[in-house]
Amino acid sequence: MMSSPEPPTPDPATRSLDQRLDAIARHPFRAKFHLRGRDLVTAELRGPSTMRWHARDLIAQRLAPAEPYKDGKQTPYRGHPVFVAQHATATCCRTCLQRWHAIPKGRELSRMERAYVVDVICRWIEREVAAGGAPARHG
Repeated sequence: MMSSPEPPTPDPATRSLDQRLDAIARHPFRAKFHLRGRDLVTAELRGPSTMRWHARDLIAQRLAPAEPYKDGKQTPYRGHPVFVAQHATATCCRTCLQRWHAIPKGRELSRMERAYVVDVICRWIEREVAAGGAPARHG
């Protein structure tokens, strides 16, 4: 009888993102967010590469500027998987980005910071899709 293969071990960067996401998810407000309904279906149907493209575009417009328009109120709570992910991962505004990710306010995000924010959002979406929108259990 063959045993089922072990799931692949995540690379160090993914493990680091998972640890950060697990820490953020312990905050009661952040823990409430999950992909459900239309947002979950959108993420499943569009797939990871489209979600990454949308995240890059939304971050460039709404979060990357030194003084984002309506900072603190620029991210809707639903209507796109990236918006839900931003609230779940504390990447929704510059105040949360500073508090949770140590990325300072008052200056434009660097290319590396934009890539990091997109990676955080996309990893959270991947985990939600894998869990079917249910609270995921990660070690």
